Amino acid sequence: MNFLNIKKENDLCWVYLNRPDAMNALNNELLRELTEFNNNLKNDLDTKVVIYSGEGENFSAGADIKESISFGSSLEAWRSNLGKPAVMSFLEINQITIAAVNGFCLGGAACFVSACDFRIATEDALLGYPEINLGMNLNWFGLPLALRLVGPSKAKRLVIGGENETATTLLNWGFYDEVCKKEHLIKGAERMANFYASKSALPAQMIKRSVNAITYNSDLAAMHMDYDQFLLTREK
Repeated sequence: MNFLNIKKENDLCWVYLNRPDAMNALNNELLRELTEFNNNLKNDLDTKVVIYSGEGENFSAGADIKESISFGSSLEAWRSNLGKPAVMSFLEINQITIAAVNGFCLGGAACFVSACDFRIATEDALLGYPEINLGMNLNWFGLPLALRLVGPSKAKRLVIGGENETATTLLNWGFYDEVCKKEHLIKGAERMANFYASKSALPAQMIKRSVNAITYNSDLAAMHMDYDQFLLTREK
């Protein structure tokens, strides 16, 4: 793995986005690696909980804009769409997933975080969906993920407003499950992970899959063309 740092400790697996010099921006290779890793977790019978975080000072600045602008046509951009499969790979993981958010978590990275089962963030973490400020809509299945966590009004504020929100605000809205001091993030995530790892794996995974099916099945039908809508906004 070139852009993922993976550490396994007993029944926990830590996954760090590993492009710290680029604020862990999501280039195509990182998206491919992440999707492949998530999909392969179905063969990992030892891991009960997977924790995602970012190397360095930030979780991720979101999609790599420098790489995105290199696609000249809508057809090229459509063919290069690796974001939504990456997000869906989070939803399809059998194991319990936890996002440990540090620093900036923007755009597509916020979609990853919202697709995890639980979320813990540092007090100084900032999360937002800046797509509208670039004249684009939110895709990658990000809208229903945000909506299910914070409700219609707050989701509109997040996605239409396009501002970065503080961890305390997002905790109050129900987006985060816990907020901690910066130096306590890893220990806090580990404590949360060990709690869920202590539960019987098979029923926990069955409950997770059932909750996700009840929650997102209709959303999948409604959002089947979210990337096509994104391409339309690019043409303006």
